Amino acid sequence: MPNLSALPEHIRTFLATPRRFLTLATLDPDGSPRQAVIWYRLEPDGRITINSADGRRWPANLRRDPRCALTIQDPADGYSFVALVGRVVEVDDEQAIAQADIADLAHRYHADDPATADSVIARFRTQHRVTFRVEILAVHDHLED
Repeated sequence: MPNLSALPEHIRTFLATPRRFLTLATLDPDGSPRQAVIWYRLEPDGRITINSADGRRWPANLRRDPRCALTIQDPADGYSFVALVGRVVEVDDEQAIAQADIADLAHRYHADDPATADSVIARFRTQHRVTFRVEILAVHDHLED
């Protein structure tokens, strides 16, 4: 298994850039692919943190089958992207942790508007949340080095 905490710097920089969205692909019980566009955070150890309201289809898929594919695209240049193959290595539905993770993501995605972040966080506090940590197994990028 690769040590992806040592991702090439240009990929780390791309993934750490604020306000890029992640397209997550999971497998439904019948094997059909399912995609969702979601918030994410690159961790220092190279894992990807994602969070959802529990009860949605993609979290159920990841609990049943931890394999996933992720794509992060540059919204300013659709030809620039990083594609990842991963596996969920940690599921945390401890509400203090899951709520802290979604609050951090809300601030990341609404950094320019703290009032909106606070409003989003208030709405999310009424939901049972779950956090997944995805270990990256393979990387393919279409970026300029």
